[in-house]
Amino acid sequence: MNLSEKIDRLLERVEKPVRYMGGEFGSVMKDADAVDVRYAFLFPDTYEVGMSHLGMKILYHTINGREDAWCERVFSPWVDMAAAMREEGIPLFSLESRTPVREFDLLGITLQYEMSFTNILEALDLAGIPIRREDRQEGPFVICGGPCAFNPEPLAPFVDFFVLGDG
Repeated sequence: MNLSEKIDRLLERVEKPVRYMGGEFGSVMKDADAVDVRYAFLFPDTYEVGMSHLGMKILYHTINGREDAWCERVFSPWVDMAAAMREEGIPLFSLESRTPVREFDLLGITLQYEMSFTNILEALDLAGIPIRREDRQEGPFVICGGPCAFNPEPLAPFVDFFVLGDG
């Protein structure tokens, strides 16, 4: 059974499975072999919160406007899904292709409010990415930006680099 089939079976056990399905109008699908850079874009909160964020939509479509890049969305799973993923050994995955986050070139995380910082650590752990940057030998570079990036120090041990400013 491949990862996508395992995820489908898992969705039968969780509340609000549509959070993890993808395929919405306007979502972008590309051939992974036809792009140079794969970018996982994490909004460290639930799907319902993240999808209402205009900045995420702008960056998603800007990156996907490039022929050489593919940006896929990732959201923090609710506690029932996170527990089920751990139980079944399913890593955090993107909505579009259901690719494990650890297989991307870059993991971009938007820092909209400090209360989401613990969700970032949980997402790294669920993805199978070592939480502390000095423990990483491979996997995606972890990039953070957004309003809370202006004070990077609380997340500095966990992030490879920060982007300051608007977009």
